[in-house]
Amino acid sequence: MEKGTIVNVSGPLVIAKGLDNAKIREICYVGEIGLIGEIIQIRGPYTYIQVYEETSMIGPGELVKATSQPLSVELGPGMLSGMFDGIQRPLRKLAELSDSSFLNRGVNVPALDRETKWLFEPTVTVGTQVASGDIIGEVQETGTLTHYIMVPYGVEGELVSVNPGEHTVAEPIYSVRLSDGSVKEFNMIQVSPIRQARSVETKHRPLEPLLTGQRVIDTLFPVVKGGAAAVPGPFGAGKTVVQHQIAKWADVDIVIYIGCGERGNEMTEVITDFPELIDPHTGKSIMDRTILIANTSDMPVAAREASIYTGITIAEYFRDMGYSVAVMADSTSRWAEALREISGRLEEMPGDEGYPAYLGSRLAEYYERAGNFTVHGKPERQGDITAIGAVSPPGGDTSEPVTQNTMRVVKVFWGLDANLSRRRHFPAINWLTSYSLYSADVNRTIGDRYGIEWNALVNRLRNILQDESELEEIVRLVGIEALSDDDRLKLTVAAMIRVDFLQQNAYDDVDTYTNFEKQLEMIRTILHFDDEARATMELGASVDSILKGTVDVREKVARMKYIDDSTVAPYEAIRNEIDAAMKSVLQAGGE
Repeated sequence: MEKGTIVNVSGPLVIAKGLDNAKIREICYVGEIGLIGEIIQIRGPYTYIQVYEETSMIGPGELVKATSQPLSVELGPGMLSGMFDGIQRPLRKLAELSDSSFLNRGVNVPALDRETKWLFEPTVTVGTQVASGDIIGEVQETGTLTHYIMVPYGVEGELVSVNPGEHTVAEPIYSVRLSDGSVKEFNMIQVSPIRQARSVETKHRPLEPLLTGQRVIDTLFPVVKGGAAAVPGPFGAGKTVVQHQIAKWADVDIVIYIGCGERGNEMTEVITDFPELIDPHTGKSIMDRTILIANTSDMPVAAREASIYTGITIAEYFRDMGYSVAVMADSTSRWAEALREISGRLEEMPGDEGYPAYLGSRLAEYYERAGNFTVHGKPERQGDITAIGAVSPPGGDTSEPVTQNTMRVVKVFWGLDANLSRRRHFPAINWLTSYSLYSADVNRTIGDRYGIEWNALVNRLRNILQDESELEEIVRLVGIEALSDDDRLKLTVAAMIRVDFLQQNAYDDVDTYTNFEKQLEMIRTILHFDDEARATMELGASVDSILKGTVDVREKVARMKYIDDSTVAPYEAIRNEIDAAMKSVLQAGGE
């Protein structure tokens, strides 16, 4: 290790001298206690090191050791159900070593447990020619997920030996004769730099819908597997709850949740709630498919900047196995604030609102690592990463730099509305300002899969909600009495869509998740009410008589969200009651 000495300390930024052969992004150990840091700038004889731990009591003259290695993560069995900090240090292990609620500095613990033994089952035989990405064997990591052991990048040759049985991640399990004739042993661990995307064969246009169980998302503003979405909104609008809901219920194989600068109580909620939840797709605990990256607001700010890269690199590793992965970053605004703080200490020229000029390119680099890919290796396989980032604009001002730069690279915008949250309408996604550029592809895919006119149904919902917005302006000016019966009915149906369908209770056991079949039946029921009411009006009934005569059945429509049944029967029964109620209205009032 090359050694130098500290000449200045400014918060998480340490300036050292004497590291003549140092390179940008190289990892260093700083001070007598060996704090982990990363070289982020070199000016003449001075090396600027971003330290990922608290730098108090570190001063000039202390030693700095350069490792010649970039900031990397360890990849292998044992990550699922785990919780790590922003640079992949296992928090539970650190807490055990510290024996307190506060972590000790300078503790160097490997990310993967070196003591647990995993049952390795080979899938190839000795003598096989292997190359980067080829699957050598598998480990049953959790009850729902098989962990595939792959040949690391840059390795190619003949498989000389393979050792089935129980092994720790650090024990050799196979060896390969390389092109130069040498034989090299490999274990279950891969090491991957976090700021460099893992290599793939090809990137595809994503078309497969990511179903989240959240009705407003799946119906009006869908995202695809391999897509990118942003959830901006003011404080209290429900960004974190939206991300929690997607993390809990999305139909993906693996979820990586990054608590990036958020409050500690929100991560505590994840840690306490997730183990008790059952994945509706597998029937197993949701933690079996979840990895938590926790770098809360009271943890070192520098590690916050690295946390989203740590999360996306772990996601790429599972994508290379052929899995579908969702990455939740909560929130990228706190990540950008860390970037701004570090940039300020480097005395770089500030851009908008003090953020560095390269904010947009850094955000683009992150979101562009999402996608649907054909990966290296045999057997041939595809994997995808869906990146969903919360944005916390001050005061809900979406014109600020982080939101605007995010909107340039993502294709789904779930704009949270403070007015909706104050009215207790959750998820508070504004259906007039939000959008999804994947809607056309998703609607076509769903329509073909279920044999329905899904695009027509969704567009009809949108049109009714849009008309309601325009009619509300008229009502505010001249009152509801000035509206025609047709417009008054439209307001009633729009209210049913908003309250009975789009509004969803994340804390109700049934309403928290709605599968697609149930969503479809709920939409059909509400639109059936609209059709029958219009037909009844054409036969001479007034809107007042329809509203008076359908009170009971509209109450049943409102309770549809709490029906724990996805079959057609209960919703068909409600539609039959709607028909009967409309017939009674006609009989009572005549034509």
